[in-house]
Amino acid sequence: MKKVPMGSSLRLQNEGHLEFLFLGTGSAFVKENFQNNLLVIKGQDHLLIDCGTRCPEAFYKYKSSILQVRNIFISHSHSDHAGGVEELALMHRYASKIRPGIVITDEYKDFLWNMSLRGGLSYGEYGHSRYGESEDGFLTFDDYFTQIKPARIDGAPRPLYEANVGSINVKIFRTMHMPDNVPSWRESALSFGVLIDNRVLFPSDCRFDKDLLTWIESDFHPEWIFHDCQAVMGGVHASIVELKTLSADIKRKMFLCHYADSFIDFDVCGEGFAGLARPAVYYDFDMP
Repeated sequence: MKKVPMGSSLRLQNEGHLEFLFLGTGSAFVKENFQNNLLVIKGQDHLLIDCGTRCPEAFYKYKSSILQVRNIFISHSHSDHAGGVEELALMHRYASKIRPGIVITDEYKDFLWNMSLRGGLSYGEYGHSRYGESEDGFLTFDDYFTQIKPARIDGAPRPLYEANVGSINVKIFRTMHMPDNVPSWRESALSFGVLIDNRVLFPSDCRFDKDLLTWIESDFHPEWIFHDCQAVMGGVHASIVELKTLSADIKRKMFLCHYADSFIDFDVCGEGFAGLARPAVYYDFDMP
């Protein structure tokens, strides 16, 4: 894997390599590194994983626009992961006139629309719903997005789904994120992580979940892991203290992300990790 600085502007295509580019690597309220949202790029295809409140701003900083995005996946409904979806939807509706694809289960589609997006998107200044079934005539989720519905994979230890975004294979699994007083993913609010092309694991936001890491490592043997991390124990994210207990083999291929601005002072490489994920850097998994 090779790390390549972004350069003067952001691109969403390449020659066929699998790449990650973090628009931001910070936790919810950071001021320096934007929020932990990332682009997956492979050939002519791309997928934006999470679109937080500052995601459109990050695109602007990198001399691009959220209007370039054609496919998205939202891991959960916290504002640093879903707070920019309304802007993305409205900009496409009025500027590009397209409905971007969204990889989403039926269950989370209903939750995301009714609990996060409906208040700002269901009222339009012209027309009625064209794509969704709307008894009251208001706009629906389907007026803004084209659902890419993942297929359920049987036999996994927790809900596991699969979808393809062009040449990009996405496996989606339940995670244990919030609240912090429940014992497993079963009692947790809806939140998901992804495995890209069976090669790169991105759990998004989750508490320390050794069962998840053991399962993915055993069944898929990912080459790299990008895991959220906080400095202190407690709360709804894995801590550096807990992640340090993982085996040397796991830590060696694990980059830490979703960190506070002050986390830059931690010597994570000295603790055996691959390093801190950095924004505006292309992680090319096919270049030595």
